[in-house]
Amino acid sequence: MEGHGDFKNPQDLNLLKRINMSQKPTSVNASKSKRELTITWDDGHTSVYHFGLLRAACPCASCRGGHENMKSEPDAEVFTRQMEDSPSTRLANVVAVGSYALTIVWEDGHDYGIYNWHYLRALCPCDACRRESAQRQSA
Repeated sequence: MEGHGDFKNPQDLNLLKRINMSQKPTSVNASKSKRELTITWDDGHTSVYHFGLLRAACPCASCRGGHENMKSEPDAEVFTRQMEDSPSTRLANVVAVGSYALTIVWEDGHDYGIYNWHYLRALCPCDACRRESAQRQSA
């Protein structure tokens, strides 16, 4: 598959076929006790996002440092950024934005980020998706 890096095993190629970034969720569940948002995608993949990761990766202009820093995928640093349990990382609500995204309302009142499906899929923290992301970025 041209433009997608070198894939050493069939599992990597399978993952690339699955992740076409136009995936849509079949279910979205938030657990305040576990502090996790779980999305099951229409290709069968399940992404589990810790609330701290979601807040660190907030896609709003304010959190990204201005409109000039807006990108369709999260910055790599969000995966290593540690955010303590606080009102800024406690989910108050999740609201659908049409059929293309979610807005997360945090206990500190922040609710400006629109997490579209493409962005959320790119934000998946599982090992397979992180490897795919690294391969895409190095291609």
